[in-house]
Parts: sequence; C-alpha cells; structure tokens
Amino acid sequence: MARRTPLYDAHVALGAKLIAFGGWDMPLSYSGAAEEHQAVRERCGLFDVSHMGEVELQGARAAEVCQHLTANDVAKLRIGDAQYSVLCNERGGVIDDLVVLRTGAERYVLIVNAANTAVDVAWITEQNRGRAGVVDRSDEFALLALQGPDSEVVLRTLTPAPLAALRPFAAIETTVAGRLAWVSRTGYTGEDGFEIVVPAVHAQALWQALRDAGVRPCGLGARDTLRLEAGMNLYGQDMDESVTPPESGLAWTVDLKGDRDFVGRGALLARPATRRLAGLVLQDAGGVLRAHQTVHTAHGDGEITSGTFSPTMKKSIALARLPAVVADGDSVRVDVRGRLLEARVVKPPFVRRGRVLVA
Repeated sequence: MARRTPLYDAHVALGAKLIAFGGWDMPLSYSGAAEEHQAVRERCGLFDVSHMGEVELQGARAAEVCQHLTANDVAKLRIGDAQYSVLCNERGGVIDDLVVLRTGAERYVLIVNAANTAVDVAWITEQNRGRAGVVDRSDEFALLALQGPDSEVVLRTLTPAPLAALRPFAAIETTVAGRLAWVSRTGYTGEDGFEIVVPAVHAQALWQALRDAGVRPCGLGARDTLRLEAGMNLYGQDMDESVTPPESGLAWTVDLKGDRDFVGRGALLARPATRRLAGLVLQDAGGVLRAHQTVHTAHGDGEITSGTFSPTMKKSIALARLPAVVADGDSVRVDVRGRLLEARVVKPPFVRRGRVLVA
C-alpha cells in the first residue's frame, strides 16, 4: 500500500489528481500542470514534498561521518548553511542526491529522495560504524516548498525571520504561522523560493496558512517541467548507481581538493568521464523529446534521460547523456517514434528566474 503524507486529506479535499510516486500517493496536479507551472514562474506556488526523507546525524563525530559519506565538503558549512551533494558508492556511482543542512555544531540533517530513504539510511548506518548517532526522522517532519518570484513577499507575512538577508542555500530556525520550523532558501524550480521543514503535526496548519495567503497548490506535474527547464536532475532518470556525478552534470558537487577520503573518491579519480549530461532543444516539428529516446551524434549514440514540452519556451527540451566530446551548439538527431528529428545541444539551464537562457 502506498504511503501518504500528512497533507493527503488536504489534497483530496482540493480535488487533486493523485498518482503513485516513489511508493507514495502524491498530487500530480490540482487545476492543471501547465497552469501551476506558470503560477510558479510568474507568482508563486506551494508544493507538498513531505515524501522526502530526513536523516539526522548527531554527535562529536557527525561532521567526520558526513565528510566520509558525501562527495562535497561539509567543512564549508556554517550552522544554518545547506549544501547540495551526492552519496556515491565505491565505484563512484550515485546512490542518491541530497541536501545537507547543518542545524547545529554537532548536528546535520540529510534531506534525501523519497524512494531512496530506506536504502540511504542502511548505507549511512553501514558507513557510520557507530561513530555518530543516525536517526531516520522522516515520519516526524513535513516539508513544504514555496516557490516563485513572489514567495518572499508571501512568506514575510507569516514569519518574523529576516528573509531578505537569507542567502541562497542558507537556513534559519524560526516560526512560520506560529509553528517552529527550519526555513531554507532552496528549491527545485529554478525560481526564488523557500523550503520549510516543520513537525508533521503542524503540516496542515502551515499548508492552510499559506493557502489563506493566496498561494496556489501545485503538483508533481508542474514540479517536473519546472525542474527540467531549470536543468535539475531527477534521481532514477538522470542519475543512478551506474553513472558518476561528472557523467550526470554534477561534477560541481564533487570536491577533490586536499586529501579528504570520501566513499567513491578513488573510483572518480581513476575513471575519467567519457559521457556528459547535456541539454537538447528540438528544432524540428512533429514530436516531443522523451526519456529513453536514442540520440545519434557524430561521435556515437547517446540517450535522453528526461524530456518534456517546455511551457515557458513553447519548445520540446531534454537532458541527454551523450559522448563527452559532443559540444554545445552541435546538431544531433533524435529517434522520435521512428522519425529522426533534429535537436541542438545546449548547456542547461534552459530557464532560470523566469528568463529563457537558450534560444
């Protein structure tokens, strides 16, 4: 049986179209994915992402464990900082992508993908070897994402936190609608916005307070088109344990400076990437780019990992894993239901802060 977030009843009451996603019953859309997409690009929208997992590491050696587990360098984090990172296996493959939030001097919260939570907890526990406390707090918390150019204006009416001073990938412990919460300036849409971690028992009240402030609820359909326009990866499509971060457009999450020994470091140093994740914009009419379509290039074949029709650009776009020597600006051919359609290779993101970045 699929799991349900603390906001399931609210989704049903709003008439959401529900689908199974990562073992959860989640809202695909309420009024329509295209309308919800535009609401986030132009104003702001509200997402229930409480299916995401929260794993806490605590104790005097918590930082040491984080350094061993994640490819990025948590020594950069001050209390209240967040960091996008990846967990790698010994072969350098991506077990999961995650956000590391430092909530105290000896406390880190790892926000992981819903479908991977159990696997991640087992992997973290195995690698921890008793050095730090590992607690799966996923059932204790809800996570709401308020995204869009008006999100700060809306949230300012519900919290005393100095939001204007909250920089991207920083967080603050505060109250929102009278409930204690962690608010971070992070998101998955390419717009300004905030993610709010709140005790699960307060999720309904916070959701309603944001709805009363005029925010439109948005589902996974809009979340997917928004993240793809922003060039953001989806685990299980654009990356998995068979590919490395550099092959997934995530080389920037790997910090190889110094002699820090994290899981997968040796494999990443010994295995130069022969493929890369690139963007595609369809040039020919008569099709839509979708996952698993073959991409023919002058240097060998590749494959689309995620594709959609961009509501903002009014064109079909995709992320594709291609031979590393394929350059931005190259023309390629995509097999769309037996037809070879021309696409142009571009560097993601396609859209950021409402502005189209590629022609």
